[in-house]
Amino acid sequence: MKKKMILLGTCLLLVAGCGKEIPKLKDGSEAIVTFDNGKISANELYNEIKDTYGLSTLINMVDKNILEKEYKKDLEDAKSSAKSQIEQIEKQYGDDALSAVQQYTGFSSMEDYQDYLYIAYLQNLAVEDYAKNQISDSEIQKYYDEKVYGDIKVSHILITPDVKDDMSDDEKTKAEEKAKKEADKLIKELKEAKDVSKKFKELAKKSSDDESTSENGGDLGYINTDTLSSDYDGFADAAYKLKDGEYTTEAVKTTLGYHIILRVKTKEKAKLDDVKDKIKETLSEELINNDATTSINALQEIRKKYGVEIKDSELNKQYSNYIQNSLSKALEQNKSTTENTES
Repeated sequence: MKKKMILLGTCLLLVAGCGKEIPKLKDGSEAIVTFDNGKISANELYNEIKDTYGLSTLINMVDKNILEKEYKKDLEDAKSSAKSQIEQIEKQYGDDALSAVQQYTGFSSMEDYQDYLYIAYLQNLAVEDYAKNQISDSEIQKYYDEKVYGDIKVSHILITPDVKDDMSDDEKTKAEEKAKKEADKLIKELKEAKDVSKKFKELAKKSSDDESTSENGGDLGYINTDTLSSDYDGFADAAYKLKDGEYTTEAVKTTLGYHIILRVKTKEKAKLDDVKDKIKETLSEELINNDATTSINALQEIRKKYGVEIKDSELNKQYSNYIQNSLSKALEQNKSTTENTES
């Protein structure tokens, strides 16, 4: 769209530069294109494009103007982010970068797509701020009471199945079973030990496949629910179910293998004031991810804040329909997400 407008502007400049008078239509408006026995006015072009991609172009123009005012201090970051994404695409696709953008995004030029990414960055800031404002103090308190924990010191013994890519499914299953049996054997030894802490260290040094911790008796240090990588999914949940001095009597399975976890020590959890901002950020992210209407409502609110009014009746009608349709789709998405979660 931007290139088309630039080309039209260039044509007008060329005509003016040659000293020629710009043709007029019967209604007094200027013609932007002429041909044998005919002319096209700017109004005719406007009326044509507003029924196709006029609304989306208008929304982007509006949002760019108001969001650049709202987030002045973030403009350089927005530009840098958009430029970085374009550079990643160019690096990935090389000479085919433009074709890839045209095929997967519908934008005709890299410049147009970069401008879209720039505006999207600013829109995301507005959505994040809106979502944070929806979080109440009572929600923060509830999250703090139920989901904020003190750090715990843990040790583990890891038994990794000897699985290779070229194995058959049956061979992989047998390797998994062998690792699980080895973990169960170690747990049995712990049950028979008089000094669990001492025995755990011995077994970790002798049997753990985690080379980074085995020499230290399996010591992983202090962790919390969000400390470990996704490779350890399920690990922290299992550790927090233990009391200090207890270990898992069933091996905990992660993508790394089978873990035997010992909870060693617990710190007092942080004060609410120290983690309030982090909790609000977490809850706002959940709101954005779980309620698809949040983004729509956020952008509507900031447009109202800046007094945006669409004067063209047809475009205003299109905008109202667009918002209603977007909200309807978002509510359907919410319903589908809820049903999938419950099932």
